Amino acid sequence: MKFRFITPKLHGVFDYIAAVNLVVFPFILNLGSYSPMALWFSVGAGVGLFIYSLLTDYAFSVSGAVPFKLHLLLDVVAGAAFIAAIFIFDFQGLAAAYYAVMGLGVFALVAVTNTGEDSMPVEIAA
Repeated sequence: MKFRFITPKLHGVFDYIAAVNLVVFPFILNLGSYSPMALWFSVGAGVGLFIYSLLTDYAFSVSGAVPFKLHLLLDVVAGAAFIAAIFIFDFQGLAAAYYAVMGLGVFALVAVTNTGEDSMPVEIAA
């Protein structure tokens, strides 16, 4: 099996599932009891993911305005923001664990997503 086995279409399905989870789970987990930012940062990220997913050039979007590789770069930035948020906002306990899992999950999804090319999914020009 290839290391990059997630197709752009399947990645899109995961994006919409993740967007809903990013909005719903902070309420279920009561992250607001740790910090209002722990709640609202995730909700904002979920709304943002939903919007740029709707605009990405893949199945289930309404527009192909965002190239898929740019979408993956935005995903990497979002994953890094989740990890950084732990330290920036001093999240503790469940809130810190939630953001660590979400950030690492985004990195993992990007790592196994196939762009249809042999190159890395996200290339950074030197």
